[in-house]
Amino acid sequence: MTKLSTYAFVIVLCLGTTALLATSGQTSKPSQGSEERFAADGAFRDGLHLGRFAAQHGQPSRPCSGRWSREHDRSMFTAGYHRGYLEFLAVAGTNAQQVQPAE
Repeated sequence: MTKLSTYAFVIVLCLGTTALLATSGQTSKPSQGSEERFAADGAFRDGLHLGRFAAQHGQPSRPCSGRWSREHDRSMFTAGYHRGYLEFLAVAGTNAQQVQPAE
């Protein structure tokens, strides 16, 4: 009986070691976060740029997303536009507060 248990233990040990070695060679790619996906999306980057540009030149926050044909691209463009617009205004507001003397 102990001989059978020893063989079973050795087989399980070998299979476990093989499984461990087989999976250790694989490098797992970390999942992309939302910021990385946004940075890789052309429609989002385009909207970000145009939103900053519009805010810088005092234009209203009305994105024209018709330049993108797919619905996903249009929504990404609009999201980028609003983010760029609001980020520019936030930075401009912070800079204006720093320039004004404290009372």
